[in-house]
Amino acid sequence: MKKNIPYRINLPEEYIPKKWYNLRAEMKSPVPPLLNPATREPVTLDELSKIFCTELAKQELNTTDAYIDIPQGIIDFYKMCRPSPLIRAYCLEKELGTPAKIYYKFEGNNTSGSHKLNSAIPQAYYAKQQGLKGLTTETGAGQWGTALSMACAYYHIPLTVFMVKGSFMQKPHRKAIMQTFGASVIPSPSDTTNAGRAIIAKLGETSGSLGCAISEAVEVAVSNDGFRYVLGSVLNQVALHQSIIGLEAKAAMELYDEYPDVVIGCAGGGSNLAGLIAPFMGDKIKGTHNPYFIAVEPASCPSLTRGKYGYDFCDTGKVTPLAKMYSLGCEFIPSSNHAGGLRYHGMSPLISKLYDDGLLDEARSIEQTAVFDAAVRFARCEGILPAPESSHAIKIAMDEAVKCRETGEEKTILFGLTGTGYFDMSAYSSFIEKSMGDYIPTEAELQHGFEGMPEM
Repeated sequence: MKKNIPYRINLPEEYIPKKWYNLRAEMKSPVPPLLNPATREPVTLDELSKIFCTELAKQELNTTDAYIDIPQGIIDFYKMCRPSPLIRAYCLEKELGTPAKIYYKFEGNNTSGSHKLNSAIPQAYYAKQQGLKGLTTETGAGQWGTALSMACAYYHIPLTVFMVKGSFMQKPHRKAIMQTFGASVIPSPSDTTNAGRAIIAKLGETSGSLGCAISEAVEVAVSNDGFRYVLGSVLNQVALHQSIIGLEAKAAMELYDEYPDVVIGCAGGGSNLAGLIAPFMGDKIKGTHNPYFIAVEPASCPSLTRGKYGYDFCDTGKVTPLAKMYSLGCEFIPSSNHAGGLRYHGMSPLISKLYDDGLLDEARSIEQTAVFDAAVRFARCEGILPAPESSHAIKIAMDEAVKCRETGEEKTILFGLTGTGYFDMSAYSSFIEKSMGDYIPTEAELQHGFEGMPEM
């Protein structure tokens, strides 16, 4: 007999996972390796260690260990905000008149306001253990920069953040909170790096992109002794850290004899989606369950739904390793939409491989006015103002619940609410005042991006 399910399932501290789940070790078809752009050979640990902390480089290349121990120091930091709650959306279910059960894993209940802290903590921890002098990174909407600045402040590590210029202008309070935690914040592209100057010379005045900001951050890291670059999404090491989301969600659902029929996550670089689906995807690969997985991305930056699957640079300046991923081309500059964290030209190699293999069942792209309509409706029902990024998943969760109303199916839907939208009030105002528009790139614009992908 199933237990009565509370609105909010708050797991006790002992449910914080002691190991991250490395989904790649369970996959029957391996994720293609990162390649050295000069030799086109798989990157080595020595090569990656010149860019990333050594321990993070090891995690990036680990395809054999299904579970990787979380150091106690990281677990102690996680205790500040984990386990995060799994919430049953009773009010939204009532609003939609659906027989579906809707759950969301809420990752915004920490000072940084998003899931990004799950990876910021270990990345700063390993940098401290290695005795580094400082770190560099990029940030889109500012969620990653906020989380990493918080973690670096805790470990007393200097941090330089290259923030996508469009978001830098839209979200001044994100810059302020990063500076409060001690980070130096530079709008990208900037004139402080060779990569930035080259991009400005080529493109002129531009709102920038995550690819641009990555180029600048990597350049500064590799040019300064004792510095390393850290990344907030896309790569396997970040997906590994984010698996804590899915592990906790699965544990919470198991307490009430629940299992999702549909799992939905927003997708920009892909790490939060990878983290949410990881243990459920593991079940699918093993054949014990068969949930339906949906990735949701903005129509303005549709890497999964309209991109090409192939090797591409992870940055606009073409200084990073090549990753095989669904990509719009590293030179693609997305429109300056309000879901700034979902404006990366490529998709996680792990997510890309799962999608190409058909294990990730579906990808959908949504215009931003439809996303904000869902966000406002959700906020009025559930009392949480969601981040624009997360609201992509909310929109599709609502669509799936309405389908259940029409068919009478009693499905269990799980989606990720990756953060709060309290730094996105200009976007909400734009929507409410009906000044927000939608932008969908043309085929010609996409083709220009594809032409920049390397020939293999």
